[in-house]
Amino acid sequence: MTTPAATARRAGRREWTAFTVLLLPLLLVSMDVSVLYFAIPAITDQLAPSATQQLWIFDSYAFALSGLLITMGSLGDRIGRRKLLLIGATAFGIASVCAGYATSAEMLIAARVLLGIGGATLMPSTLALVRNLFQDDKQRGKAIAIWSGAMTGGIALGSVLSGVMLNHFWWGSVFLVNVPAMLLLLLLVPVLVPEFKDPAPGRFDLLSVPLSMAAVLPVVYGLKEIAAEGFEPLHLGCLAVGLAFAYVFVRRQRTRDDAMIPRALFRGRGFGAGIALNTLAAFAVMGSAYFTTQYLQSVLGMGTLEAALWSLAPSVVIGAAAPVSAALAQKVDRGYVIAGGFALAAAGFALFSLVDTDSLWLILTGAGVLSSGVVTVMSLVSDMALAAAPAEKAGSAASLLETGTEFGGALGMAVLGSLGTAVYRGDLADSEPAVRETLGGAVAAAHRIGGEAGEQVLALAREAFVHGMQYAAWGGAALMLGAAVLAAALMRGVQAPAPPAAERAEAPADGAAVRAYN
Repeated sequence: MTTPAATARRAGRREWTAFTVLLLPLLLVSMDVSVLYFAIPAITDQLAPSATQQLWIFDSYAFALSGLLITMGSLGDRIGRRKLLLIGATAFGIASVCAGYATSAEMLIAARVLLGIGGATLMPSTLALVRNLFQDDKQRGKAIAIWSGAMTGGIALGSVLSGVMLNHFWWGSVFLVNVPAMLLLLLLVPVLVPEFKDPAPGRFDLLSVPLSMAAVLPVVYGLKEIAAEGFEPLHLGCLAVGLAFAYVFVRRQRTRDDAMIPRALFRGRGFGAGIALNTLAAFAVMGSAYFTTQYLQSVLGMGTLEAALWSLAPSVVIGAAAPVSAALAQKVDRGYVIAGGFALAAAGFALFSLVDTDSLWLILTGAGVLSSGVVTVMSLVSDMALAAAPAEKAGSAASLLETGTEFGGALGMAVLGSLGTAVYRGDLADSEPAVRETLGGAVAAAHRIGGEAGEQVLALAREAFVHGMQYAAWGGAALMLGAAVLAAALMRGVQAPAPPAAERAEAPADGAAVRAYN
């Protein structure tokens, strides 16, 4: 009896070259999440945004991205993933120019929204194309492992690149670095990447577009605001509204033959479980990042660029995690490898619980261990979920994975951030409101007070923050251990199905030198 790996066509040099090109948009979309970390002071000086406008300069990109992922994944299945990728790259490049030369806060916010729309087309398109390019189980696992590592590394690289660019150029340069990469993408993708789309997609359900956005955006907004300001009635109301629309959206998808999220996706055993586990992994990485960035800057007192450079140190270990886990999954049941990744993430959280106010190497080690476990999980569950989905629905499958990542990240910051903040405020219950509210507020108050009294306020605030981080770390470790047990139970014995004979690429109509895949 032949195995799936034996019957699947193996990718060659052209496919791997195409994959390298597809990493460009992935890196850029990931970098744009963090590229404003250093640029916002210069933007504030030149464009003078209000406090609300400054918040939207940061958040409009993430909201547009998360709200449209499901729509764009489904659209790519219908019109072609390569076509959608090229449209998105064009929009992303134009938006980058508009953002780089923005003359007002309103113009910059609009450009960031357009960047988010472009990013929503690029993320699921690249992952879906990887699913189509690599039909061999081992090769696809390796490619998705590299893809996951590039996505994680792009977020860290964005903040560092922003700091370097701002040392030599004006603030708009952090956006203009996207333009050459997008031009290169537009030139190479038509030559190297074949077109893939669903041969019988059915009608596009227009009503599901606003329903999906109404389900996603209030939940993401509510979770972000809970992480920043706590459990206010307005934020809880946003969650309730989003969940109500999510219920309506899911019911619609279950009753329509032309659903935006096809029911066929969930017939594979690994798909639904993969989405859930991927969400838990994003919970861990973003929940931990909430504390590590503040620890480096406000507890250890580093400048922003210095903190960003130190945050790259764990990347040495993280870069090896995905390929090693992909290789290990060829020899050991993937369910156990995924469970091991969650156990590794739990160990990282455990290291965070041992941190005091002067533990640079311990916090970096914990971040490296945790992120290595998360990358292991995300690369393997992404591979298994995509393999379980029909090839013609790969865009929709990729969009659900990405949406789960957005939800998990927002939830991680909200839950762990709220837990840490509650402990912090409890420790400083007798302090003035500015000190008790946030560590950043305590740093500002200490500078205002000055002298020995200011140093004492800052020391107490730093100790309270670390105390809160320790509690959040134990909560994160417990959740990751539970996820490890869940992964072993749900993913044990799940294998990638053999690719059907119909899984092929369409020959390009323009006669480019790309062969169709059989």
